[in-house]
Amino acid sequence: MTSSIDSTFKRDYQAHLQHLKLKGLQPKTIEAYARAIRRLGDYFDRQLHDLSEAQLLTYFSDLLSTHSWSAVKLDLYGLKFFYQHVLKKPWVTVDLIKPPRVIRLPDIVTIEEAARLFQATNKLSYRVFYFTVYSLGLRLGEGLRLKVGDLDAKRQRVHIRDAKGNKDRFVPLPDTTLDLLRRFWSVHRHPVLLFPNRHGGLKTAGFAATPLDRGGVQTTIRKVVAVCGIKKRSPCTA
Repeated sequence: MTSSIDSTFKRDYQAHLQHLKLKGLQPKTIEAYARAIRRLGDYFDRQLHDLSEAQLLTYFSDLLSTHSWSAVKLDLYGLKFFYQHVLKKPWVTVDLIKPPRVIRLPDIVTIEEAARLFQATNKLSYRVFYFTVYSLGLRLGEGLRLKVGDLDAKRQRVHIRDAKGNKDRFVPLPDTTLDLLRRFWSVHRHPVLLFPNRHGGLKTAGFAATPLDRGGVQTTIRKVVAVCGIKKRSPCTA
């Protein structure tokens, strides 16, 4: 690989990231589409400007042999975005690949199983977070982004911002959840974040600049699920 090819790829990749951010896509989508270009770049020696249909067929066939249809779909959409916004080329391979449409029903954690999970979670911030996500029916990212001002105690609802599809929505706020969140907030007293990170412990959480770490939340719940012997995916492990 020549230095010219390498520098061109790096320039195009940075442009790809800029376009992704400016389009207002969700962080998970940005990472998926960025990962797609990195993976394609590695496969084609960073030469993505003139890929033929035969090359793409080979790539996606190889990808499907080691990854799920979900990965194939994300790489396909990521490459399409790259062609349209970075290379400024028409996307002519519309019918090249058509991943099957799969509607997955979520695993339902029973009240009894949820209670076991909460009781087995030792760290207060994680235990309150899991209870909140479960009782409000939130996705992981939605729970992490919750702010104190999103709680409307008078109307007993929570404002969920920047949800899937960049849409806001309101969800009911049970009395039990409100009471728990109030007691939890009295511990850290962060003026903005409902679940500030605990890198320095709860004593310094009131000054945190970021919410709980996504990786820490996921790792902990997986361990708790394993300890409880529950064979379902929780909202925080998906």
